[in-house]
Amino acid sequence: MAHKHIVYMMLVDAASKANDVDTILKYAPLLEELAVRDSHQPYLAVCHRAYGVAHLIRREFDKSEARLKQALEIFDSLGMVWQTGRTLAELGNLAQATDDISRSDEWFVQARELFESIQAKPDSESVSAA
Repeated sequence: MAHKHIVYMMLVDAASKANDVDTILKYAPLLEELAVRDSHQPYLAVCHRAYGVAHLIRREFDKSEARLKQALEIFDSLGMVWQTGRTLAELGNLAQATDDISRSDEWFVQARELFESIQAKPDSESVSAA
């Protein structure tokens, strides 16, 4: 049986992939509370990334960058390559939204290299297209 924090993580992560701000803002606070309470770093990073996506959609670029970089730091420190790549791709989306094309390209190239290193072809193709 799935525990609440697993369910919240799946809801928040799926909502961030779907750019569903309402669902992120409904469940991310619950996930964050549990992740902090339990010192669960991967779930905390998922939460940071989701908040970063929500802030990006709301055009709160500084908040988005702060949350995405918090997620990146955690995923990278844990050696979670695929999650790191997904977060780099979101940073690429943020840079695109702020018309920083050179920085966007850098984030997407880094993401693509990580995805290629683990043979995550659909993700690699997705960031290449971006």
